[in-house]
Amino acid sequence: QVQLGESGGGLVQAGDSLRLACAASGLSFSRYSMGWFRRAPGKEREFVAAISRSGSLTYYSDSVKGRFTISRDNVKNTVSLQMSSLKPEDTAAYYCAASSRMFAVATMTSERPYDYWGQGTQVSVSS
Repeated sequence: QVQLGESGGGLVQAGDSLRLACAASGLSFSRYSMGWFRRAPGKEREFVAAISRSGSLTYYSDSVKGRFTISRDNVKNTVSLQMSSLKPEDTAAYYCAASSRMFAVATMTSERPYDYWGQGTQVSVSS
């Protein structure tokens, strides 16, 4: 059974940093591209960042580019999202997702290619 479990969320102030982690089990982790999405209250879930199977390729939404960094450890089967200079508009539930497809910017920003999803972790940023 595939499981993705996010951790690291919390309540922080604007300008603070936070690191999210997603632990994967039940799948050949290194064969999956990984992504982070988020859903703010009253909004649709949106793409945040994605990383290729090897970790050599990454892609970010414009709203987080330069502030967030996605990385992965194929030995520990984890994917992380380092978030810096957090803003109140970053407040959302953050989800990690796994895709068996090859990493491609044209597809990784959509929810469709992702086969598995975590339950999410809440990040709240106060002003």
